Amino acid sequence: MHVRLFPIRARVDPMNAVLDTGFFFGDFPAEGALFTVPSVVEELKDIRAKGNFEKWLARGLKVQPPADESIGRVTAAAEKTRDLPVISGTDRDLLALALDLGAELHTDDFAIQNIAHVLGVKTVPILQRKARRVHWKYRCSGCGRYADHDGECPVCGAAIKRKLK
Repeated sequence: MHVRLFPIRARVDPMNAVLDTGFFFGDFPAEGALFTVPSVVEELKDIRAKGNFEKWLARGLKVQPPADESIGRVTAAAEKTRDLPVISGTDRDLLALALDLGAELHTDDFAIQNIAHVLGVKTVPILQRKARRVHWKYRCSGCGRYADHDGECPVCGAAIKRKLK
């Protein structure tokens, strides 16, 4: 008997939205209960982005850290998709908070969207097209051998690069 496994779908509350840093770089529409994580606030350096953040904060945006349990789930999913080396702590926190709240995640980051797909978190692109699921492989730029991660090739010492499968 062959059993096909599907990603577990998180309960999505369309009235909740988690906002990535890119959301604050423009004047984008959003509805419902809005959330972001403390590390997004730390990433806002541009005066316009800070102004947009303050505008949304006055409209009820909440800044909230995710639960540790959800961070663990995100890390495991990122290992599965092989996106762990490219996601930041902020990326991880955004995904974890979206899991905690059953919220949509507004982001243009393809690695975040890839991991969100595995976790069953709905993503909403901000400006870019929505990402399709990506599978990565790692190959040495010198000898052409395949590896499990990027870094330095143990055989020839050349750089191991991430490529699409």
